[in-house]
Amino acid sequence: MTKQWLRSLFVITLASLFIAGCASSGSQTEPAEPSAGPVETPDTTPAPVAPPAEPPAFDANGNPFVPGTGRLLSRTYYFDYDRAVISPDDLAALEMHATILRNNRDRSIVLEGHCDERGTREYNLALGERRGDAIRSFLTSAGVSPRQIETVSYGEERPEDPGHTEGAWTRNRRAVMIYR
Repeated sequence: MTKQWLRSLFVITLASLFIAGCASSGSQTEPAEPSAGPVETPDTTPAPVAPPAEPPAFDANGNPFVPGTGRLLSRTYYFDYDRAVISPDDLAALEMHATILRNNRDRSIVLEGHCDERGTREYNLALGERRGDAIRSFLTSAGVSPRQIETVSYGEERPEDPGHTEGAWTRNRRAVMIYR
């Protein structure tokens, strides 16, 4: 149901952008009145127009920019305790990643799943894998080729914050997207 809702939202957004771009300004120009003198024809050869310069989609380290800005796109997604469900706040950024990957079929990503230190090693490896797979599932449903995505789970082995507090554990429950 979430996939269908996201696709519907995406289609509605694209349709509204298309309609807004095609709307006329409503002003009409009056036809020129004929003059009594000789008619001169203006030079109708169009001046060469350079295509707009596209900013690079990736920085020197291979990280993608938010389209139309110089701001790097978020590549870390956090999860609730013992969960592998993508937050609704992350869906827009993940849709941008999907667009970038669809437009750059030569690029691929590695999705790293991570957990906090609570739980057994085996359980945390499985949970980290489910977190990476949740992101992978979203991207493939958005049209990214499965061949562009690799998932790996590190469980609790690579903490972002080595602390033993709720704040540290919150930062360690994540999936990280690495472009190659």
